[in-house]
Amino acid sequence: MPDGQNLLFRLVRRGLIGLFMLAALLFVSAGSPGYWQGWAFLVVNLAFSLSLVIYFYKRDPELLERRLLRKEKAGEQKFIMTLARLASVPAYLLPGLDYRFGWSRTLVEPVPLWLTLLALLVLLDCHLLFFWVMNVNRFAASIIQVEAGQTVAATGPYRFIRHPMYLGIVVSQFATPLALGSFIALPVFALLIPLIVLRLLNEEKILRRELPGYSEYCRRTPCRLIPFVW
Repeated sequence: MPDGQNLLFRLVRRGLIGLFMLAALLFVSAGSPGYWQGWAFLVVNLAFSLSLVIYFYKRDPELLERRLLRKEKAGEQKFIMTLARLASVPAYLLPGLDYRFGWSRTLVEPVPLWLTLLALLVLLDCHLLFFWVMNVNRFAASIIQVEAGQTVAATGPYRFIRHPMYLGIVVSQFATPLALGSFIALPVFALLIPLIVLRLLNEEKILRRELPGYSEYCRRTPCRLIPFVW
C-alpha cells in the first residue's frame, strides 16, 4: 500500500506542474488572459483530474501510483513518448498563436461557438471513457509494463475494443484544437495520431509476450481501436 500523504503530495505536485505548463503554453502564446477557450479547456481538464483523484484515492491508491509513473521500460516506448512530448509543445502553442494572430479567421473561418462547446463536450466524454477504463482495469498504468499478478482486462469498454483509452486519446486529438478555437491547429494535433498507433502496436507485442491470456483475449476481441473497423 502506498503512503497516503506522500501519494497525495505527489498527485498535487504533478497536477499543478501539468496545469501551469499547459496554461503557460496556451496563454503566453495567446498573449492575453481573455482567451476564454483556453480557460474553458483548463477547467474541463482540472475538473476531471480532481474527480479522478477524489474517487480513486480511497478506492484504489495503487492505480493512482501507476498513473504517476513516467519512465518507460521498453526502448521503443521511450522513443515514441519522447517524440510525442516534443510534438505536443508546438501543438498546444499553435491555438494560442491562432487566437493572437487570427489565422483561422483570415485563412479559413472562425470556429463557431457551437462547435467549440461541442468539442468541449466531446472532451468531457473522452474523460468519462478514461474514468471507465481505469475503473475496470486497475493495472492501467501510464507506462507500458506487466506486473506480477496482472490479469487481462476484458470487461467494460474492453469487451468491444482492446485499447479503449487510446480511442479516447485519438478522439481528443480532434476535439482539443476545436475546443481551443483553432482550425489551423487541427492538422498538427492529428499528426500525433500515428505515434499513438505505434505505441498501441508495440504495447500489444509486449502484452502478447508477457501477459498470460492476452493472446486469447485478442482472438475473442479482434478490434484494436475502432469497433468493427480495426
